[in-house]
Amino acid sequence: MTIRVLIADDQGMVRTGFTVFLGTQPDIEVVGEAADGREAVTEAARLRPDVVLMDVRMPVMDGLAATREIMAVREPPKVLILTTFDLDDYVYEALRAGASGFLLKDASARQLAEAVRVVASGEALLAPSVTRRLIAEFARVGPRRPRARPDGITERETEVLVLVAQGRSNQEIAAELVLSEQTVKTHLGRILAKLDLRDRAQAIVYAYETGLVRPGE
Repeated sequence: MTIRVLIADDQGMVRTGFTVFLGTQPDIEVVGEAADGREAVTEAARLRPDVVLMDVRMPVMDGLAATREIMAVREPPKVLILTTFDLDDYVYEALRAGASGFLLKDASARQLAEAVRVVASGEALLAPSVTRRLIAEFARVGPRRPRARPDGITERETEVLVLVAQGRSNQEIAAELVLSEQTVKTHLGRILAKLDLRDRAQAIVYAYETGLVRPGE
């Protein structure tokens, strides 16, 4: 299955470089480009890509506002935020807007292609430094709701959700809970479906905002 990608960046050289490389990948097709946030929203609606590579700092409409509009439609694409620094102030708001992860603009070509595949598959792409900043932000603002087990999910699913929010990989969760990786994936899929969450990134935001997990735990 070919992954259809839209590239949104106000720098033409960046768009060209990404387009040229991704065009060499047998499972990835660049279907369009956008030079600002408003154009990204328009092109996402017209082309219906699987993944949008979204720069944050763009004219007309920034990447955060564009992400919010793109994610507001039914069956939206995955959004992968392009950033110059992994400690940008946009991490928290971008995830809350619905982004599935972050990619540094100086990432290697191989990392770029793998990032597209990861978010297209429904996984979150969060570097350890990004996860640490996200947790720090949750520590600052505090949970929006008191701690409680989410309605409809089992005790085991709650355990998986907590470990996901703590930044554990499926392999690490499987080892800690003495489960197979496939069972962990099954639990995570059920959690996302029951809580109406798009992906792992949203699950992390949900767990902290509801107080299910608190920074430092």
